[in-house]
Amino acid sequence: MYRFAFLAILALTILSGCKTYVYRERPARLYREVTDSSKSFDVAIVPGVPFYNNKWDSIMKGRVLWADFLYKEGIVRNVIFSGSAVYSPYYEARIMGLYAEQLGIPASNIFFETQAEHSTENIYYSYEMARKLGFKTIALATDPFQSLMMSRFIKRRFATPIGDVPFIVDTIRKINDVELEINPSSAYEATFRSIVDRESKLRRLRGTLGAFIPWENRKGLKAAPL
Repeated sequence: MYRFAFLAILALTILSGCKTYVYRERPARLYREVTDSSKSFDVAIVPGVPFYNNKWDSIMKGRVLWADFLYKEGIVRNVIFSGSAVYSPYYEARIMGLYAEQLGIPASNIFFETQAEHSTENIYYSYEMARKLGFKTIALATDPFQSLMMSRFIKRRFATPIGDVPFIVDTIRKINDVELEINPSSAYEATFRSIVDRESKLRRLRGTLGAFIPWENRKGLKAAPL
C-alpha cells in the first residue's frame, strides 16, 4: 500500500514537471510498441468516470473515444467498461457503454463491470470478469495520467500481463468533434447513496490504494493467471 502511495506522489511530481512525457511521449511509445509488434487484445478495460449533468465530461469522452478507436483499429476485440454508481446515481460502466454503442461498438462486444468503486478495483474486477468470459489477453485503455498512476499496480498484481495502451491526446483531438445524446435512465441506480456519505476520507483513500480487493492469493496480493 505504501509503495503505491509513493508511486502516486512520484507520478504527481512527474506530471507537474514533465507534462510532455506523461501526455505525449509515453502514450505514443506504448502505442507504437503495440502496433509495431502487431499486438491485439481480447478485451480492453476502461475505468469509469462519474456522470454529472446528463453529459459526459472530457475524461469520460476521451476514454470512450479511445476504446472505440482501438476497437475499430482491430487492436481490441471487446471492451469491459467498469464502474459502479459511486459519486452520482448512474452506473459509470453503463453510461460509458451507452456512448460506445452510439459510436458503433456492437452491444455483443461490450461488457459491464458494476462493482468497482476505485481505480484499482476497476482493474481487479474487470480482470476477474475477463477470466470468467474466457478472455486470455487484456489491456488497460484509459487516459495518460491514470495509466501512469496504475502502471506499477498492473505490472505487479496480475499473473497474466495487462497491456497498457493510454489514449494519445493528439488522436483524441482529431476525433473529438463528435457529440452524442444518450438516455441515461437504464444506468440509473434508484437506491444510490454517494460514497462520500457512506465512507470516511480515510476509508476512501484505503479503497483507492486497493485495501479492500479480495485477492485470491492474500499473501502475495496477486491475481491468478487468466
